[in-house]
Amino acid sequence: MKKLVAFLIIIGILFVSSGQTYEQQSLIPSLKKWLPNQPMHSLLEKLQIPYWGRIISIEERGYYHFVEFLLRKSAHFLIFGCLAVVIYWMLSKKASRVLRFFLALLFTAILAGIDEYHQSLTGGRTPTMQDVVLDVSGAFTFLLLVQVFIMIKSKWKKYRT
Repeated sequence: MKKLVAFLIIIGILFVSSGQTYEQQSLIPSLKKWLPNQPMHSLLEKLQIPYWGRIISIEERGYYHFVEFLLRKSAHFLIFGCLAVVIYWMLSKKASRVLRFFLALLFTAILAGIDEYHQSLTGGRTPTMQDVVLDVSGAFTFLLLVQVFIMIKSKWKKYRT
């Protein structure tokens, strides 16, 4: 039951955020308030991120828009990583870990595509395949971490007995 609740909470968060316009979820006013001295500006200005056919940087977008971009893309990576883990845990333990891994990855990729489609229905939002790739990358990374954790836990149990 807890797994289903976690799944529904994540899906709910995705549905609400994908249904909001950029203006409704803009972090710029909050960032200006919380980061008035533009911390790590000198470090961040060295970053240039290719995205959607252009380079995203402080020079190109400004400090606050660039930080917001990093936060938004990190959120994609993290939430879809968490979603993949929840899906993995929801799948029957009768299936092999490898099958559960790939099914969780597949289901997460499908949900990422649906999420981008939902964004396409929202004014001022642009769905991109790059976001789906980022979402699936988060899912893959988190699922790999789960596998590492399972292996370490298994070795630890054997070591303790």
